[in-house]
Amino acid sequence: MEMNLADLFESIVDTVPGREALVHLDHPGSGAERRLTYAELDAAAGRLAHHLRDSGVGPGEHVGLHLYNGVEYLQTLWACLKIRAVPVNVNYRYVEEELSYLYRDADLVALVFDAEFTGRVAAALPPAGGVLRHLVRAGTPPEGAAVPRIEPVPFTEAEAAGSAARDFGPRSGDDRIIIYTGGTTGMPKGVVWRQEDLFFSGLGGGAPTGVPVKRPEELAERVAAGGEGLVFFPTAPLMHGTSTLTAFVAFGLGQKVVIHRKFAPHEVLRTIARERVTNVSLVGDAMLRPLVDALAGPLRDTDCSSLRSVSSSGAVLSGTVREQFTALLPRVALLNNYGSSESGFNGTAAAGPGAGDGFRLRVNGRTAVLDPHTHEPVAPGEVGRVAQRGHVPLGYHNDPVKTAETFFEARGERWVLLGDVATADADGLVTVLGRGSQCVNTGGEKVFPEEVEQALKSHPEVYDALVIGVPDARWGQCVAAVVQLREGAGPLTLAALQAHCRTRLAGYKVPRGVVFTERVRRSPSGKADYRWARGVASGGGA
Repeated sequence: MEMNLADLFESIVDTVPGREALVHLDHPGSGAERRLTYAELDAAAGRLAHHLRDSGVGPGEHVGLHLYNGVEYLQTLWACLKIRAVPVNVNYRYVEEELSYLYRDADLVALVFDAEFTGRVAAALPPAGGVLRHLVRAGTPPEGAAVPRIEPVPFTEAEAAGSAARDFGPRSGDDRIIIYTGGTTGMPKGVVWRQEDLFFSGLGGGAPTGVPVKRPEELAERVAAGGEGLVFFPTAPLMHGTSTLTAFVAFGLGQKVVIHRKFAPHEVLRTIARERVTNVSLVGDAMLRPLVDALAGPLRDTDCSSLRSVSSSGAVLSGTVREQFTALLPRVALLNNYGSSESGFNGTAAAGPGAGDGFRLRVNGRTAVLDPHTHEPVAPGEVGRVAQRGHVPLGYHNDPVKTAETFFEARGERWVLLGDVATADADGLVTVLGRGSQCVNTGGEKVFPEEVEQALKSHPEVYDALVIGVPDARWGQCVAAVVQLREGAGPLTLAALQAHCRTRLAGYKVPRGVVFTERVRRSPSGKADYRWARGVASGGGA
């Protein structure tokens, strides 16, 4: 047995079959829930796997998961892996054009989708063309929704018709997973991972805070020797890599996963108390800030005594929000993690002096800052790009040009060059300056949006902010901001914001213009939508 995720999962199922694996609260606060043991989740995945296989889905073929968080998402994920099909995440906020592109670009042969999206799926299918030939629909479609040109099979019927038997062929560590990413700055792109590489880069080799396993059998042996009691709560959408990897980590440890259909801050806190959650994962300020506000206000008496850690990945937590959280829950570790769909996990924000800016990272031994042209490590203090070696993806699906730009061989190893610009000091601490593609060049000076956003969000009246560059006749570009004020905040002027920022930033980094908006638009997982912000700041409207 190689490091194949389905094989590893089944070995854990056989070790702790009666242990609770998954709790799904469909509508938080309604009392509706589903609870599955490891054996029950495995059997449910097996039944859907048989349906997909009997419907003609073969090894290596791609299956889209166009679903909210739910049992169906994880059940479909494991079903695909069991038959060696390739699961592909679909952003459920996408509209017809984006969906058509993704269905076609990902070469989907099957799609499992929530009934709520029936109209969008129906509209996206004709222009998508391609090889998509099978649909499975979870739930009842809205009245009057358009009918897709391919008749969907109800999820309940698909599951009921399948066998729970494990009569599948041998699997391999070379089996694939595709994670689509990057839809906020352009059309999405699919990162192609070997499962064995993802196991080590994204899941810590079965031990995110310890020593990775050396043999596949060792994972189940560790579960058998350990106990239960950890409860992982991925609060972001499962279609975001952060939450899927959190669930994989929990299952690899033989522990429990709790999920909500959608993120609802007050219900998240109530669930932490009710389910005795120990580990929460989320994405940036957009998710942590409303939790902090609830804890400081109407839910201040919530019992969070079980909580050990809250981790963020995919968006940097601002110093202001981190300080507020720590003041409320000083005994809970707040992990400002750094990673990406192309690299898995790279490191965590360093403690100590300077850590307040949220960019200084203590990275793992596989991460370095390289010159993007020579692929050699930069000298301490020099600017380069973050890169990772070893267990990295194979490339981008259907995009050989972008693959050649991002993945390379150097010093006998395979590397991935990430989009973040950074420096490294003599002790190996990495300071991430920001996303190179979003860097604002104003009069020759480089300004990274993340730094300005943190300064803006430190203002007590500012709830959220995105920073972009807009055309300027004199300077080429100037710094502009789209700002969401706190509820009930009084009028705030550009001059007042500029005065506040000048206490934290050099003058050329201070926004020259600001647009106040009712709500800053982000992805469902909390990632910044800079394309939207640029349109708003340029007068294109929200």
